[in-house]
Amino acid sequence: MGGFEGHLYPGLSLFLYGLYHAGLLSRAVTCNSPVQYPPHPPWSKGRWARLRQMYYIGFLKILSACILVAQELNSIHWQVVLISKMYHQRNFMYRKQWQHLTLYMSFFLSGCVDVVSQNLLPTRCVVLEQGAQALSMCLLLPLMVSHMQDVEGVELQTHALLVQALFLLTLVVTAELWAPDVLLIWVLKAFLYLVTGSWLMQIGFVLYKPISGYKWMDDDKNDLAFATTFFCWHVAFSALVMIWIYGVSVVWHCYLGADA
Repeated sequence: MGGFEGHLYPGLSLFLYGLYHAGLLSRAVTCNSPVQYPPHPPWSKGRWARLRQMYYIGFLKILSACILVAQELNSIHWQVVLISKMYHQRNFMYRKQWQHLTLYMSFFLSGCVDVVSQNLLPTRCVVLEQGAQALSMCLLLPLMVSHMQDVEGVELQTHALLVQALFLLTLVVTAELWAPDVLLIWVLKAFLYLVTGSWLMQIGFVLYKPISGYKWMDDDKNDLAFATTFFCWHVAFSALVMIWIYGVSVVWHCYLGADA
């Protein structure tokens, strides 16, 4: 996740995934249906009937993972080298890039599991989907902790706040394996995906494209304090987004008769 694009694209993917879960949650509450089994269009006949019955979230995960992998490989000019062999030494090369690729491949695996479970298996296996999702989060957390080893100042502060959100998200998606039908867990999961994604995008702007036009100073206590303040604003923003999505869902399904 190096560079501006390396923070923007993964953050956008996580944020959109949070919007997806917030939408599922709002529709489930409004329509009184299970969250993990969103309403499915009735089976119909016709040339495009099969495509209309498919769930597409798994395909979108795969597509986003492929885009992120391509962006990461382009940043190292497609030099897929793990260990150097110069001067009789064996040094690991592109350690952060390999960490990123490991993470993106876990997202790719989660997308493949979603596609197989939702569209190919005779009976959908929700536990398998949630297990793959929890695995990707369990990989993301230690990788982000490792990223903090050689940073300081504002960059360290912003990534420490990101790790806090990721830790809570990892706990929630792990708890979901044992309590898949608890509404509070789905609320927390959608909320933490929104917080994590929006803050990861914000880190890209803070470190590489500050809105003020001036670089953040690592030795300025005011900058460190404002970084924490901005994170709190992102938390409040994510809560407002979830409230807005729920309000739109109530108006759409209860008053406009979208399901009619």
